[in-house]
Amino acid sequence: MSTLIVGVLAVTALVCAALPALLTLANLQAFRRAPRIKKNRTPVPQVSVLVPARNEAPVIERLAHDVLASGHVDLELVILDDDSTDGTAALVERLAAEDARVRLVRGGSLPAGWCGKQHACWQLAQAAAFDTWLFLDVDVRPEPDAIARSVAFLDASGAGLASGFPRQETGSFLEWLLLPLIHFVLLGFLPLGRSRHDNSPGLAAGCGQWFVTTRAAYERAGGHAAIRASLHDGIKLPRAYRRAGLTTDIFDASDIASCRMYTRSLDVWRGLAKNATEGIGAPATIVPFTLLLAAGQILPFVLVAAGVATGWQAWPRWTVAAIIGACSLALLPRLAEAVRFRQSLTSALAQPLAIGVFLAIQWYALARKLLGLKTSWRGRPLAPQ
Repeated sequence: MSTLIVGVLAVTALVCAALPALLTLANLQAFRRAPRIKKNRTPVPQVSVLVPARNEAPVIERLAHDVLASGHVDLELVILDDDSTDGTAALVERLAAEDARVRLVRGGSLPAGWCGKQHACWQLAQAAAFDTWLFLDVDVRPEPDAIARSVAFLDASGAGLASGFPRQETGSFLEWLLLPLIHFVLLGFLPLGRSRHDNSPGLAAGCGQWFVTTRAAYERAGGHAAIRASLHDGIKLPRAYRRAGLTTDIFDASDIASCRMYTRSLDVWRGLAKNATEGIGAPATIVPFTLLLAAGQILPFVLVAAGVATGWQAWPRWTVAAIIGACSLALLPRLAEAVRFRQSLTSALAQPLAIGVFLAIQWYALARKLLGLKTSWRGRPLAPQ
């Protein structure tokens, strides 16, 4: 490989690594946590906590106990049983008999053109008694002050929809490797400061595990009916709000909630592939993102390996400096996020491998879409049009 080609590749890697690194450092300041709750705050907010559940018997009682332990809030917990076959409904019925704040809603049949989760959330919205809502995934573990602080963030932001990003707990190899990339992609490629002043739908972001909104804003945006066929509410629901003229915002919920999304590496692969083509894996974005991520997060370490194999002596000093700088900038966001969000430092050091596997999932998802293969939510395929 000629020194000219190596130099060009080194500069390309440096630039592509610098872009997400610099944006991440800026976003870490803007990605603030929900405000603390003052003691004896009045009035106490009334919140409907809305949980879609499909075959969640192993965890539904734990979730209910966590939610019902919430302080500084008057709440109801509405759980929709979405055609479960494992006794989820019976468990919720027992919880409702023990605590009047719990209600069970039995989901209706899935209409044509609807994704299962969106239809479940739509039905939950119709059943809510209060006017402030928290849509919550069943695998999230909220702290006692989480709901009250999330509502306080929504009020302070003035947004129609706010979304919290819980701390992701990991166990299996692909959980450890890939799930920390949620924060890397969010903070490395979304200009958060600009998104709060520019209400373009393309700058919307969210986490489907934790959405806070009001009845009025939800109805104005069209709610989950506006994204009925989507498998990616984390992106699609905030965009629906923005298209309706409402603002959206995100916050760091890693200090008030945690989530174990998956328990097996195979589930991580399938779960990330499920909605990839509505994000980075979409036909219009996959090529530029592949080039940017591969150049900034993988290429620097390939060049290091090439230098070790062939000897650095023949390369100009500025080229070696650019390669070392690119490697440092590639790891900088992940290391900063590992400290901020209590992630694995060793996972951060595996960034080149993580990006390689992540991109493989995006291309796998796109290939499935082009082949016409169906995706699903909780084992149920998207209903036909």
